[in-house]
Amino acid sequence: MKERKQPWYGILLGLTILFTFCALLTLVPMKASKLCKLGYYAHCSYTPISTIICLSLALVTCKIRAKYFLKKD
Repeated sequence: MKERKQPWYGILLGLTILFTFCALLTLVPMKASKLCKLGYYAHCSYTPISTIICLSLALVTCKIRAKYFLKKD
């Protein structure tokens, strides 16, 4: 019989992908009003801090998925 994954697994996977994408998006250079802490005009003027926050949130959602939804043989 095929095992069906719980809906929270998909939600957490989507959040992990979203947070990772947002972390990468904060590093993209573009025309902004202020310099970021790294010294260039990035998509987000709080670039190193916002990138770390987004990556931390992605890590947390990934750890939750691994702890509660992945089988350990």
